[in-house]
Amino acid sequence: MVNLRVILADDHPFVLRGIRGALSAHTDLMIAGEATHPAALIALLQRVACDVLVTDLTMPGVTGTTEDGLALIRRIRHDWPALRIVVLTSLTHAAMLRSVASEGVVSMLDKTEPMAELVAAIRSASIGRIHVSRSIIKALGEPGSEPGTLLQMQRLSARESEVIQMFAQGKSISEIARDLGRDVRTVSRQKRFAMTKLGVSNDPGLFAYVRVHGAI
Repeated sequence: MVNLRVILADDHPFVLRGIRGALSAHTDLMIAGEATHPAALIALLQRVACDVLVTDLTMPGVTGTTEDGLALIRRIRHDWPALRIVVLTSLTHAAMLRSVASEGVVSMLDKTEPMAELVAAIRSASIGRIHVSRSIIKALGEPGSEPGTLLQMQRLSARESEVIQMFAQGKSISEIARDLGRDVRTVSRQKRFAMTKLGVSNDPGLFAYVRVHGAI
């Protein structure tokens, strides 16, 4: 089994200790490094290769050195576009969570979730699949947090709805195309059209929308 190289970033030592202990029980996960503030994280990423980054969203660091929060996520996405990111946060502000999702973050979890879910999120993120915890989904589903409505869902064609539901269940575009006997480009186009109708612009937002409205 190939080890997944994971970097951990959180400004609370006890959180890092807890994550470290949880991941150590899984032989396919290897902690490649740890950081406690944004500047240290950037420096670590510059010298250590990793597959998945597990990071807190807010890590106050040395003033004036490295950006925090959404700006940090944007920098990481720009400098390491292939890196999979799992955001582990205690924030429940829907607008902020949507902003993070729009940056291409694959997975988001609340810090209150069991460590077993974090392990699942890391594995999902490593293969490009979406993992959003129930509490994050709930926050994204608060009134006004998503532009889509059930009426918009009803406007999807039967084929678009079928593709979206299979995608939300964790299947890749290639897997959906194979299961439905369609061309990959056709499935990708149907997914894109459906997202436009639902008013979502990224995969995490789509996943959260479908889960919140019970389309699965």
